[in-house]
Amino acid sequence: MTVNWAAFATAEPELAGLVEERFGAFTHHVLVTLRRDGSPRTSGLEVRFLHGELWLGMMPDSLKALDLRRDPRFALQSNPGPGADPGPGDVRVSGRAVEVDDPRTKGAYIEEVEPPQPFHLFRTELTEVVRTYVEDDTYLVVQVWKPGEPLRVVKRK
Repeated sequence: MTVNWAAFATAEPELAGLVEERFGAFTHHVLVTLRRDGSPRTSGLEVRFLHGELWLGMMPDSLKALDLRRDPRFALQSNPGPGADPGPGDVRVSGRAVEVDDPRTKGAYIEEVEPPQPFHLFRTELTEVVRTYVEDDTYLVVQVWKPGEPLRVVKRK
């Protein structure tokens, strides 16, 4: 089961706000795609939250775009920022990336973001959202959300 960003934000608004905040804190993040042989490929990426969707934009014929065209599964890790301070923690989003060719949808994105052109645009369908952080300098807390399931919280000492 997959859902778009708006459905996730409706189901878990507090977590969605924290995830957007973490991705908004820095420009570049890490995208993981699958190579033809199934091994992971990591790439830098900028993301946008617009109109209830999490968007991934990429240069034309970039390896990550070609990977997603072949196998849409992805994982996206927020930039943790400088230094050793864990701050509000790390967030990861996993799912499927669906390429958008519709001129109207792509045009609205271009108007809002003004990306270099040409480019590939992918809309995400989420299968998992994870936030990991340290609480009270004692506990590692992991929040895991999956479509159709309640938010699961695990604390480890």
